[in-house]
Amino acid sequence: MQTQILGYPRIGSQRELKKVCESYWASTTGQKSVLQVGRNIRRENWELQKKLGVDIIPSNDFSFYDQVLDHSLMFGAIPQRYNPVATKEGNTELDLYFAMARGYQKDGLDITAMEMTKWFDTNYHYIVPEFQKNQAFRLFSTKVIDEFYEAKQLGIVTKPVLIGPVSYLLLGKEKEAGFDRIDLLKNLLPVYIDILTRLQSLGATHIQFDEPFLVLDLSEQEKQAYQAAYQQLRKAFPELKFVLATYFGALQDNTALAVGLPVDVLHIDLVRAPEQLDEVVDGISVGKTLSLGVIDGRNIWKNDFENSLTIINSAIERLGKNRVWIAPSCSLLHSPCDLELEKNEEVLTAEIKQWMAFAKQKVAELTTLKQLINEENSAAVKEQLVRNKEAQQSRKSSSLIHNVEVKNRTNAIKQSDSERLNTFAKRRILQQETLNLPAFATTTIGSFPQTPEVRSWRAKLKKGSLNQEQYDQLIAIETEKAVRWQEEIGLDVLVHGEFERNDMVEYFGEQLDGFTFSQNGWVQSYGSRCVKPPIIYGDVARPVAMTLQWTSYAQSLTSKYMKGMLTGPVTILQWSFVRNDQPRSETCNQIALAIRDEVVDLEKAGIKIIQIDEPAIREGLPLRKADWKTYLDWAVRAFRISASGVQDETQIHTHMCYSEFNDIIDSISAMDADVITIETSRSQMELLNAFADFKYPNEIGPGVYDIHSPRVPNKNEMVSLLKKAATVIPKEQLWVNPDCGLKTRGWDETKKALIEMVEAAKTMRSN
Repeated sequence: MQTQILGYPRIGSQRELKKVCESYWASTTGQKSVLQVGRNIRRENWELQKKLGVDIIPSNDFSFYDQVLDHSLMFGAIPQRYNPVATKEGNTELDLYFAMARGYQKDGLDITAMEMTKWFDTNYHYIVPEFQKNQAFRLFSTKVIDEFYEAKQLGIVTKPVLIGPVSYLLLGKEKEAGFDRIDLLKNLLPVYIDILTRLQSLGATHIQFDEPFLVLDLSEQEKQAYQAAYQQLRKAFPELKFVLATYFGALQDNTALAVGLPVDVLHIDLVRAPEQLDEVVDGISVGKTLSLGVIDGRNIWKNDFENSLTIINSAIERLGKNRVWIAPSCSLLHSPCDLELEKNEEVLTAEIKQWMAFAKQKVAELTTLKQLINEENSAAVKEQLVRNKEAQQSRKSSSLIHNVEVKNRTNAIKQSDSERLNTFAKRRILQQETLNLPAFATTTIGSFPQTPEVRSWRAKLKKGSLNQEQYDQLIAIETEKAVRWQEEIGLDVLVHGEFERNDMVEYFGEQLDGFTFSQNGWVQSYGSRCVKPPIIYGDVARPVAMTLQWTSYAQSLTSKYMKGMLTGPVTILQWSFVRNDQPRSETCNQIALAIRDEVVDLEKAGIKIIQIDEPAIREGLPLRKADWKTYLDWAVRAFRISASGVQDETQIHTHMCYSEFNDIIDSISAMDADVITIETSRSQMELLNAFADFKYPNEIGPGVYDIHSPRVPNKNEMVSLLKKAATVIPKEQLWVNPDCGLKTRGWDETKKALIEMVEAAKTMRSN
């Protein structure tokens, strides 16, 4: 029985990749350093997996920014607007790559970045491929080949990982009318054949094709594309071992298709969809191997060996040991690197830590499971099994997990707890009278730049070199500066800047019961952006007010309206590592009640506008449409519970980013937020069409510039976007704001962009 890994974290255990890329973008380090850090991380990952006993180790799972973007560059699917970057003397392939990811604003050029959206139902973002009619593909970047050779030079023959041809096309977008991107398959496959030819000549024996769309609803045309693609690839390479990887859900009606494809190994996710095992085993043909994804690649809880052994033995009984592989459920990209780095028991207690496993530990679990299956009854293996049983029992019986008061309150939630006093139409009249805001009211999404200086204060507070009083004084000064500057440029609704906050989820989790944290549990969100998700291990409650101090202080500095800034219950759930011993909906309701208490306290303190961010509503949507209603019902209800404890005059905002809204617009409307702000600039306001077609009744702030790119747009560019927005949404409903929070940007670009934004709003008012 073989073990395999589908992919490993690529940020480095100390976020080395983030640091060197950001230094390169800031022109404080050279490309040589970037490339060397990449080589170091790849070598460490390969050698770690080899040392821990993985049989089949992946390559090309590393990326400097995003694996989908890597493929677009590899296939030469480079939008024409980047030609000046590609052809400019002195620019390298890496410069072109980063320009596609982040935009390019230098050398007299001003080029927008490619669109970014969520990777299925995760908090990872990928760069969306752009396709033209009759799109031509060619081998442009040889990264996959170079990295296979790099590993081979280290004595490790890896399994190159490629996004499968059908999934790659489905991940993209047609940028002009009149064709279906799946029709580009005939143009794309020759490039795959070229790549595989080169890999085979270098000694590759296994190729992993990631085809996650096989767990989604597929059209007949898409199903036929799968058959055509793999028949052609198999015909070209009868000797290569094809590993087809599916994850994040069950094959369901695509089972016959998947098991019938001419591949050697089929991988299925038995963490998210354990129920699919019997049907897949029944359908898989003789000679094919089944890879069982039994270790959770998306959460941090220790594997239950007894449960996994039951699943593995069930498959072995029917297929034989030589036709069964074991693996994590998906790439470990979504897991932190190494639990051994968690040294501080004041942050993560020993009792909770014993229930957990990060990527390195998950690899070790894989090896232990293989040893247990092979009945390697050494003392060390027996001890691992005993310890695993003890950890599972400890978690079930721990007094840390259950809070009777929280459970009783959640069970007592009534329908009225999720309803505002009146409809939006009536609330809007009262809010207009109370707030008296101008047309095209301007605001930001919440956060302002977290400079190294601000971050250093937080670090010094944790280390004890600043006491709480000194820290609060520094934050107060920074907050006042931000408030005064917002007043100066003429923003209509202000924010306090969130200088006291480390992360929009972590900050709240630190103040809620039932949460714990890691020091180094970083995972990649997009590019160099890493997040350290809180860990929800028990029942959730709010012991004290969380945001009242700084919001009230900021409001005391100005006569303008100050927004209260909160993160919504679904986003806190989605962006945390969530306990897996009760339904997610139950945990979400607990969080919703905690946020509701905070909303009520802010209103009592005189805060008239409160934003409850829910960027993860769309992300949490099940991959199969048949499962959407159940999820959306409890997710929307949780948001409404959090927002419905206030009077009609209090204006509730929400924010969503990088989502496709067309298919859930009725649920977004059902959230009944008075104002929603969304990301629209990268899509050139395309996402507004869903709101227009639906005749969305509430107010909406389409983002007029992309904060994930360092480029500074000018007023005319924003006016153009606002005019485009006003053609589909009544101007009386429109707000003016950036796409997202400004935490990751620098002050210089932030100030320039917001000044331009305010001027754009003034221009729209005068038209």
